[in-house]
Amino acid sequence: MVKKLLSLTMVIKIRLLICCFLLITSVVFTQNSSDKTALSSLLLELEKSYDIKFSYSDNDVKNIFIQKPEKGISIENLINFLNKETFLLFNTLDNRYVTVSFLNKYISICGTILNSNSLEPLYLASVKVNGYKLGTTTNNKGIFYLKNIPVNATLTVSFISFKTKNITVKELFSTSCKQIYLEEKTEELSEVTMPKFITAGLHKNTDGSTVLDTEKLGILPGLIEPDILKTIKILPGVQSINESISNINVRGGSNDQNLMLWDGIKMYHSGHFFGLISAYNPYLTKKVAVIKNGTTSAFSDGVSSTINMEASNEITNKFSGGGGFNLLSADAFLQVPIKDNLELHISARRSITDVINTPTYKNYFTRSFQGNTTKKNTVNNTYSDFYFYDYSFKILYDISYNHAIRTNFIHIKNNLDYKEQYTSKNTEIEENSILKQENLGAKISWDANWDAKFSTNLSIFFSDYKINSSNYNRDVDQYQKQFNNVLETAIKLHTKYEFSDILKLTNGLVFNKIEVNNSLTVHTPSFNNTDKHTLLKSAFYSEIEYHKKNTYTRFGVRANYFEKFDKFLVEPRINIRQQLNTELSLKLEGEYKNQTTAQKIDFENNFLGIEKQRWILSDHDNTPIIKSKQASFGLEYSKENFYIDITGFYKKVDGITAENQGFYNNLTANSIGNYDVKGIEFLVNKQNKKISTWLSYSYAKNNYTFNIFTPATFSNSLDITHSLSTAFNYNLSQFFKISFGGVMRSGKPYTKPVVGNETIQNENRTIVNYNNPNQEKLANFFRLDLSASYNFNLSEVLKSTIRLGFTNITDKQNIINSYYLVDNTSENNVRRVDNYSLPFTPNLSFRINF
Repeated sequence: MVKKLLSLTMVIKIRLLICCFLLITSVVFTQNSSDKTALSSLLLELEKSYDIKFSYSDNDVKNIFIQKPEKGISIENLINFLNKETFLLFNTLDNRYVTVSFLNKYISICGTILNSNSLEPLYLASVKVNGYKLGTTTNNKGIFYLKNIPVNATLTVSFISFKTKNITVKELFSTSCKQIYLEEKTEELSEVTMPKFITAGLHKNTDGSTVLDTEKLGILPGLIEPDILKTIKILPGVQSINESISNINVRGGSNDQNLMLWDGIKMYHSGHFFGLISAYNPYLTKKVAVIKNGTTSAFSDGVSSTINMEASNEITNKFSGGGGFNLLSADAFLQVPIKDNLELHISARRSITDVINTPTYKNYFTRSFQGNTTKKNTVNNTYSDFYFYDYSFKILYDISYNHAIRTNFIHIKNNLDYKEQYTSKNTEIEENSILKQENLGAKISWDANWDAKFSTNLSIFFSDYKINSSNYNRDVDQYQKQFNNVLETAIKLHTKYEFSDILKLTNGLVFNKIEVNNSLTVHTPSFNNTDKHTLLKSAFYSEIEYHKKNTYTRFGVRANYFEKFDKFLVEPRINIRQQLNTELSLKLEGEYKNQTTAQKIDFENNFLGIEKQRWILSDHDNTPIIKSKQASFGLEYSKENFYIDITGFYKKVDGITAENQGFYNNLTANSIGNYDVKGIEFLVNKQNKKISTWLSYSYAKNNYTFNIFTPATFSNSLDITHSLSTAFNYNLSQFFKISFGGVMRSGKPYTKPVVGNETIQNENRTIVNYNNPNQEKLANFFRLDLSASYNFNLSEVLKSTIRLGFTNITDKQNIINSYYLVDNTSENNVRRVDNYSLPFTPNLSFRINF
């Protein structure tokens, strides 16, 4: 009974509160609405009250609102009141007629621009006077002032990521600065269709690209930090044939066929520790877009995919940063506001492996040096001084709301001094080897908004990749030096014109120069070879995008001209997505692309078996321009946190050469061929507040065609027919998370020697007599990973995270590559060498952010 009485009392109180709220609201609304009235209506009332006639133009009094004058005042006082409260001139001709005209055609106005949701002022919002070279921006309180503005003019008010608004000057004629509310944009062309899938920080865009938001990226199996390139390997169709992030294979393509961009700079190096970890610090990289097909025509190169990494581009006016360490490296990053319109972003990371030999480092080092050719001998001692680092900074300067300058720089370096002592034929031998690998990049860009519809971006970048190595082999008494350098510079003008919120047109011009230098020096016997090539390219592209409600289309074309070859290549691009209903969507993508750089795999002149790849440049004859064409069609289903994506694709790549594909053979002549891959990708993901689980499967059939071989068509070295990955994420609380998952895939193809004739004589050398390439397959690959994270606050400002990760928790020996060496002590004079994936490897990280 008591409970019923309490419930009844509560209901009565709530109803009384609602009634009071409605009453107060109605009173306030009535008061507010009666504060001011339209001048056009007021003049009609005054004509009746005072028996006078106002002579005016409807346009002159349109959109003018004033308070009503006191009742009963004289006509003289009424005219004085109207002259004071408006910018119009009221002039009495006689006791009955009053003319209304402009007092001044130019007035001064002010306004306050606010976010319609948060009611916060918008700093540096743009205010332009349409039809005149007049305008300004708001101050830190959202207020703007304009003097001598035509009274009949209109203003355009705009701000990044907010809807543009038009307002008449007359509406702002007031003693106080009228508040103008801008609404955030709810529809954009690359609109997010899946705000979260697989894990936090991953989402799907309408154009089919997958975007990683590194600030929000959730936990993944085995990872202790948001490693950019390791993360994208969970996507269907994205794999690594040897678990290296320097060898990411997208839909059967080789790693050099991925266009890697860091803040608009083309990068030629992607991995630390010989490709086992990403070379890009994730804590200053804001987002990463992975595009497998239907690429925008603004991008060239990368016939397999585009991986576009972007650093933060907005001035925050907040001092923030963080730092941390794991069992391989330590890093820190800062965002430092210098002025209201000037900010510096900086990050740095360095390995600790030359100071501390952790279990993680030992496993990584052993995994990297499996291909060391000296392992056929008895190793006594090894000494290594290995370290890596990367740093980047970005200067953000807003000249005004309409013009901004961005300058960024990145430097990535790996350095190894390696000494090995071993016994060969009862002789103690020492080898010294040095490897330096680095990539420098810099860019400056100017963003300009010329009006509410037209904007441009002008940018210049350079990228300088170098690998310097030297190796002394006492076994053959030979000292060898190798050098590989790629220097690319480019200037790009990108324009965008918005016809409306649903239709946009982009155009662009690109000019770039690529220089590639390869040299090999051997001291005993004396030999020197230097190969240097230069290529000038230019391109024009145009693209139109349409997005309205359930339909998204993007059509583009890129015309490329290669000066050295006097050759044009025209590349159409298409990207369509049609939402059939709230749950089901269809997507169609297609593209033609080209690239002029590729990596040659050199099995003879490699650095200790760990660095075999050298960049080369197309010469149009022996090394042609690589060209691709690709089409894909898919279906997406999404309902109540349940997501399914099925995509079928076909891709053909022409102009590849035998020496950049990495299969073993005895043919010295370089052959030009192609590969085609067809397959299907499947992803299913189910989520709720605490759990996210997913399963990703890819089927692909990938074949080479090289006329020099018999048979001419055979399995691609990157042919992974079946690939399956699955994971389970569980948030035990808002602080503690755990992730468990596994990968299982078919073994890669490899080549065996001819049975019964395993070796042959090549001049004065004995070499392995390999059979037709890629006729065999390795055993299936299987790995289980586990990770956990715990978040806690050291103070109100300092936030901390501890993560623990375990790779290959079953310690399974997965063979990732096999080849053969001549060994006279072995049966058939050859010995098989197997390279294995990482064994059971723990890692730990601790981070602080503020």
